[in-house]
Amino acid sequence: MKRYLRVWGVSAIPIFVLSMSAAMKFLGGQSFSSSSRYLGYGTIGVLEVVSVLLYAIPRTAVLGAILCTGYLGGAIATHVRTDGQFLPALLFGVLVWLGRYLRDERIRALVPLTSASR
Repeated sequence: MKRYLRVWGVSAIPIFVLSMSAAMKFLGGQSFSSSSRYLGYGTIGVLEVVSVLLYAIPRTAVLGAILCTGYLGGAIATHVRTDGQFLPALLFGVLVWLGRYLRDERIRALVPLTSASR
């Protein structure tokens, strides 16, 4: 049970952070909305919510991880373009896939971190 909680704990970090980010996009106020419009992204929070929900549901978690990775890639590109900090988005992208790696045996088979013994 402890391992199960620890594994889900890694996945819970990006779920929580991306959910709070989406909530700020919807409830953030005028300054946040105007900066989002300035960057040309409008209501990107909907995509963020859909990605996080798909990531949190075990049956659709791989699709959610792919969508979260794409979303965070766009965030990294935006931060690089505007001379912002892109390392947090990169870290959350790594955490998304680390959580999937720890939760899914199929992904561990695709990306073995240890070499097979002969």
